[in-house]
Amino acid sequence: MAAVDPFTEASAVALPGLGRALVSAGKLGQKAAEDIYRKAQSNRTSFIAELTGSGAVSPADLAHTMSSAFGAPVLDLDALDTNRLPKGLLDGKICQDFRIVVLSKRNNRLICATADPSDQAAAEKIKFATQMGVDWIIAEYDKLTKMVETIGTSTTEAMDSIIGDDFEFDESSMDATNADDDQGATSDVDDAPVVKFLHKMLLDAIGARASDLHFEPYEHQYRVRFRIDGELREIASPPIAIKDKLASRIKVISRMDISEKRVPQDGRMKLKISADRVIDFRVSTLPTLFGEKIVIRILDPSSARLGIDALGYEPEEKARLMEAIGRPYGMILVTGPTGSGKTVSLYTCLNLLNKPGVNISTAEDPAEINMPGINQVNVNDKAGLTFAAALKSFLRQDPDIIMVGEIRDLETADIAIKAAQTGHLVMSTLHTNDAPTTLTRMRNMGIAPFNIASSVILITAQRLARRLCAQCKKPLDIPYENLIEAGFKEEEVDGTWTPYQPVGCSACNNGYKGRVGIYQVMPISEDMQRIILADGSALEIAEQARKEGVRSLRESGLHKVRLGLTSLEEVLAVTNE
Repeated sequence: MAAVDPFTEASAVALPGLGRALVSAGKLGQKAAEDIYRKAQSNRTSFIAELTGSGAVSPADLAHTMSSAFGAPVLDLDALDTNRLPKGLLDGKICQDFRIVVLSKRNNRLICATADPSDQAAAEKIKFATQMGVDWIIAEYDKLTKMVETIGTSTTEAMDSIIGDDFEFDESSMDATNADDDQGATSDVDDAPVVKFLHKMLLDAIGARASDLHFEPYEHQYRVRFRIDGELREIASPPIAIKDKLASRIKVISRMDISEKRVPQDGRMKLKISADRVIDFRVSTLPTLFGEKIVIRILDPSSARLGIDALGYEPEEKARLMEAIGRPYGMILVTGPTGSGKTVSLYTCLNLLNKPGVNISTAEDPAEINMPGINQVNVNDKAGLTFAAALKSFLRQDPDIIMVGEIRDLETADIAIKAAQTGHLVMSTLHTNDAPTTLTRMRNMGIAPFNIASSVILITAQRLARRLCAQCKKPLDIPYENLIEAGFKEEEVDGTWTPYQPVGCSACNNGYKGRVGIYQVMPISEDMQRIILADGSALEIAEQARKEGVRSLRESGLHKVRLGLTSLEEVLAVTNE
């Protein structure tokens, strides 16, 4: 229904329709309404903002009063998924100015959420901008304001303003700790809309718990994608004309060479979210056919301080890991593909070991998580500071614990093994499929079986699976034969548990929210050492591990399915057997 003001009574002050409706309904006295109206005019704010801010009427009470007065239904915006709202039907600035959210389009009318259906100016503005009428749905003002601010002006509209150069923004709102490096930037780089767009993308990515941001230029398109829970999702498609300004802006604050566009570059930047929270970003540029592709990895130091329980280890897996990191010397290896959480696992262990009486040194390429109390070194191959060189230096620095970002070659492996054999606890990563094949990989690198058997004390293989949303997941009936084929044992398919499937709701991403670790924690026992010394195969080691109660990655994932933490489909996708 169209907005019609049913209140025609005159008053000493020309109250807006909202004020007259509240007075008529007995929710607000005439004098109180007039005082609020005068204050709103004095502060140059809207009547409804002053009204709810003063506490004279609660947002919920206001919504129900407006619903009764104007005959419009009330909608709880908390139940809406903002990602599914229609885009491009109404200019974002109008939505911001009048606190409006477009819900849908029906024939030649827009269905919009508002807290003030008496606002004729808003209705006229919408009609003029879209040539469509408007039907109001009532929403609580505080929830409406929050949603409007969350949605914000569409990224495409924000970028269009760059082309027209008609946008004003105070760059001081972006608190980047590398701001002192910006002084040599050109006016193009400091273009305020670019700063605001980048700031918004970074904050949106942090809010969505994304791990990476991708800025990708193509011949006729420019897109921004976030990796959320392991999956890439397109977030925005700004005009192609901004690619050079945006690339320059990112390179300046990441301390890269702004004039070099022909070779890949790496850098870092920081964003201060609050007084006690600073997020690090690792930035990588890559020259492509149509411009520089930029990938920004979000490195949240707080993730390593959540504790080992937050990583998803089962009790027996946690006990094995804790026993290994409590040993005075030996080598602990964490394996898995890129993006499987190896660094977070290592830093979680280092955080547990980071005590005043312990000397910890790390060599990484580059250091991803900043942790006070740990001596962190960035590897620089061009300058001659390789992993091997850093390790040699560490051994002259009286270390207790050494962490090597990755064992890539025989020289690094030999030094790390010697350190583990001479009274140091060494942690590192390798890229292998599972724990048993890690030992075979080390053998293929040229490491003697004796050195492997005498130094490696534990290997953890891991994957990250998407966690089912607790609010919307629902039971799934899977045939007995399919469960057995997936890897469940007959005694496990006993009807005492139920597999779940993703559904999707406003609180999650297509039925998943967050990720959970799947682990194969394999201590190196004496029997395994005998197999290694006999130059045994990965299959022999895997068989021995199974005898000792070590779950394979698939079995560990299936256990998470039994607990209702993830879906069978997800486990089959991230584990291969």
